[in-house]
Amino acid sequence: MTPDRHNSVHRRGLRFLRARRRVVGRLAAWSVLETAQTFLTGYALARALDAGFLAGRVDVGLGWLAAAALAVAVGAYGTGRVYGAVAALVEPLRDRLVRHVVERGVRDADRGALSRLTQQVEIARDTFAGLVMVSRSFVFTAAGALIGLFSLAPPLLLVVVPPLAAGVALFALTLRPLTRRQEAFLVADEELADRLGTVCPGLRDITAAGAEEQVAADAGALIAAEQYAARSLARWGVLRVVALAIGGQLPIVLLLATAPWLLAHGVTPGALVGALAYVTQSLLPALQNLIHGLGTSGSRLAVVLRRLAPDTPAPTDAPAPAPAAAPDTTSAPGSAPPGPPAAVSLSSITLSSLSFAYGPASEPVIDGLDLSVPHGTHLAIVGPSGIGKSTLTALMAGLLAPTRGSVDVRPAPDSPAPGHPGHPIRVLIPQEAYVFTGTLAENLGQLRPDPVPERELLAAAEALGLGALLDRLGGPTAEVDPGTLSSGERQLVALTRAYLARASLALLDEATCHLDPAAEERVERAFARRGGTLVVVAHRISSALRADRVLVMDGLRTTYGSHDDLLERSPLYRDLVGAWSPAGGAPAAHRPGTSHPALPLRDPDGVDAVAGAGLPRDRRHVVAYGPVGQMEASGDLRDGGALGGQ
Repeated sequence: MTPDRHNSVHRRGLRFLRARRRVVGRLAAWSVLETAQTFLTGYALARALDAGFLAGRVDVGLGWLAAAALAVAVGAYGTGRVYGAVAALVEPLRDRLVRHVVERGVRDADRGALSRLTQQVEIARDTFAGLVMVSRSFVFTAAGALIGLFSLAPPLLLVVVPPLAAGVALFALTLRPLTRRQEAFLVADEELADRLGTVCPGLRDITAAGAEEQVAADAGALIAAEQYAARSLARWGVLRVVALAIGGQLPIVLLLATAPWLLAHGVTPGALVGALAYVTQSLLPALQNLIHGLGTSGSRLAVVLRRLAPDTPAPTDAPAPAPAAAPDTTSAPGSAPPGPPAAVSLSSITLSSLSFAYGPASEPVIDGLDLSVPHGTHLAIVGPSGIGKSTLTALMAGLLAPTRGSVDVRPAPDSPAPGHPGHPIRVLIPQEAYVFTGTLAENLGQLRPDPVPERELLAAAEALGLGALLDRLGGPTAEVDPGTLSSGERQLVALTRAYLARASLALLDEATCHLDPAAEERVERAFARRGGTLVVVAHRISSALRADRVLVMDGLRTTYGSHDDLLERSPLYRDLVGAWSPAGGAPAAHRPGTSHPALPLRDPDGVDAVAGAGLPRDRRHVVAYGPVGQMEASGDLRDGGALGGQ
């Protein structure tokens, strides 16, 4: 807590007490009875010994003890009246805080109003009541004990008062640092709880996106921050123990150590016993309650009051945090006007000497890759299975940290500055799409801080081909059961969600693998029209034909360029698009009605791209080149025909 905030809470507290002077006066009046009780606790015991039992007058000793017992009864009566006065002081504070929380919640649509009303207000009420009790008790108990010590023998004050004052002063010096560290601990705890609250429901998605290491690292950093705050708080808490030892326990030792000197200077045995009673039965418990109550609850109250304070502005324009590390991991803040999504800002991608390996002793999957993708580019990444395409997109998305080199995603020069609601960010859609139980509108608007207008939602569904599913379920407000959706339908939901996010960099990691070729083309063209930079890990070679630029990955070798460039420069790419041709002839892909078999691509799944456009029923998708009896069912080929027809 900053000094200004601390002083602000302090000033408001003083104004609150001044406005209730009569209640404070009544509280002090009833507390005087406790002062009398404390005074008689030691004084009556000393007189019972000196004037009674040690003088052989038992009746006098019993009389003083009876007076002490009567003082206890009177003090108990005063304590009962004290509780009534404390209630008259505390309940108006609670009512004032409740009124402020409700007004703020209604006026500013404060999402934290319910938590403040049900938890923080009650914390403030109970803690304030406890602080009033322990502070009042210490003041009047210490007054009664010190008056009693002076009445018994003034030299006793020389032994008791210095360590008591030193202990109280040391404790007072720790109050502000303790408050700051208590607030730091509470903030760290809330951040960790908020992070885990978003991560735990998305564990399946984190695994699907390969983001386990990053999520673990982020959570580990928050855990370390809370641990540091807890240790710092504990270190300052040790000073409370030291203050209690100096102010409450050291006087006992000093009274016993100086007993011969005190007795030699006119202090009677009864007065010495009475002084020990004052310290052990009154001062030590009162100081202990003050240190533990004010030291812990006081700092907690200061933090809560600062959050509930009427002059603290409510964060009305802060967007709700989006779920972290879900398959489409990054959300774009800000809401869109009704209708199709507004044009998004553009981002460029620069990979500099990028290398990545999955372990210190592992061979690199990507080694020294340099690549520049300009703003607004549609990039397709192609290559055999297991070559590192998904690893590269995870690096671009920030889910993996490079072993060497860097990934730089930057907004276009005319894009909003960082921190602006329109600041470009990334969205990744992996192969395994995430759909949760809830309405279709909630699923589609998951990456938006505010509900998506229905007109915009319907326009996005129409653009990506989700309209049939939307009609079948019964509209945007229909409940979705993920188990009843096909893999392709789940992918369409995730793709539409990313489309509505309006992120400037969209990464589709085989995110259309369960769609037929026509649906895949519709989705990719919708993202291209939407604007921004689009990176597609191609499931079918037709995705590369639609792209502005193509990155061909072949082991640690890569080739980058346009479709026509790569047909000339990359043998692997010619194989992928079926551009094999005899020496001296034109590429087969350029000759209508002709086709040649694709060359084996060393694909461990036994799947290669169609050679060209001349095969029967060819739709530029993948086909099996191995023996028919060893292939998957023809339904997996998404062509609608029998395998033998290929």
